[in-house]
Order: sequence, then structure tokens, then C-alpha cells
Amino acid sequence: MALNQNEIEKVYYSIGEVADLLQVNTSLLRYWEKEFDILRLKKNAKGDRFFTKADIEKVKLIHHLVRDKGYTLDGAKAQLKSNFSDTEKKFLVIEKLQKVKSFLTTLKEQLS
Repeated sequence: MALNQNEIEKVYYSIGEVADLLQVNTSLLRYWEKEFDILRLKKNAKGDRFFTKADIEKVKLIHHLVRDKGYTLDGAKAQLKSNFSDTEKKFLVIEKLQKVKSFLTTLKEQLS
């Protein structure tokens, strides 16, 4: 049974990979790690940070609150402390809707 390359996923991602994914600087991710208690990253002996998929989802949530919704850092911290599960659920719905919108836009362009 041969494995498809697309089926193999990484367990850990470097800070550079996550920064590229979100189109932010690595220094911003380091700062958010210090500021937000929900980010508990794995570090090796050298101090390199490694992000799991769950960590990346948390960073995306912080990015959404701060950049898209316009929360201050203190406001985002308060929102995550008081309503983490509700905020996370709403964010996941928004992400899925954006994917559907993107798919439909692409489909419309192909049909035109």
C-alpha cells in the first residue's frame, strides 16, 4: 500500500512556516506567545519554537481577533479568557464560510 504525499502531514511547524502562512513577522509570533496564555509552544534545546496544528489554529484565532476584528491585545485576551470556546466556534464557522465563498467564486469564474 503506497502512501500519497498529500496524506503525510507534519506534526510540528517552524515559526517561519507559520509566519509565512499568516503573512506576519516571526517577531510578532514571539510577542504573541509572551502575551497570550493559550499559546504554549514546544521548544527544543536551542530554544527553537515548534507549532502543532492546534497551536496554529490558536494563532489564527488571535490573528483574526487582532487584525480582522480590530481588538486591542487586552481586548483579545479578555475575549479569549471569558469566551474561548464560543470565540473559537465562531472563528471556525467564519473560516469554513470563507472557503465556501472562495470555492463558489472560483466555480463562477470557470463557468463564465
